[in-house]
Amino acid sequence: MNESPLREALSWLSEPERWSGPSGIPMRTLEHFGYTVLGVGVAAVIAIPIGLLVGHTHRGKGVAVAAAGAARALPTLGLVTLFALLLGLGLTAPLLAFVVLATPSLLAGAYAAVESVDPATVDAARAQGMTGWQVLTRVEVPLGMPLIVGGFRGATVQVVATAMLAAYVGNGGLGRYIFLGLGSQDYPQMIAGSLLVIALALVLDLTLLLIQRLTSARGLRAA
Repeated sequence: MNESPLREALSWLSEPERWSGPSGIPMRTLEHFGYTVLGVGVAAVIAIPIGLLVGHTHRGKGVAVAAAGAARALPTLGLVTLFALLLGLGLTAPLLAFVVLATPSLLAGAYAAVESVDPATVDAARAQGMTGWQVLTRVEVPLGMPLIVGGFRGATVQVVATAMLAAYVGNGGLGRYIFLGLGSQDYPQMIAGSLLVIALALVLDLTLLLIQRLTSARGLRAA
């Protein structure tokens, strides 16, 4: 009697040789995590300042929302393929796709964070002689930090779930198990790779959720 695919996947994961070497689960997980951090980090450098500026000045929100919506509609696999054709195999193509994927959540979180601050609090800060920069950095950002972290949370979960596409253009990560399994019809390996991606996504999501709650509590104390 054949074992179920899930049982076979768990058996594949339990094999000791899967947990050592350059192709082992720890190394592939670290690669996958690295791709996620790099993609979200680059997107944050671009999106967070723009989002804070939009929220602080109340200008350009329509353009920002439209751009974020357009970015959300783009298919990530199509972007990876297009960038790979233009730039060749390597990390640059999937990284650019991950940046595009992460930008909408980060942008929305940043401008929503600033807009969520009570206008009376902002007016009180200005009445004390704070400059616009001081209001932003000392009042709006600290109080809106939970929403900023929420933007990071959404972007991270989206990117970690699609970072397997890095293997599609010759890179590593947990996607290697999925694409290798697909090529050889090794379905337990494919399922095992998917389970590992899900597990990593859950760990990162719960970690950022904890950080979000901690910043929310700190923001309430500050308020």
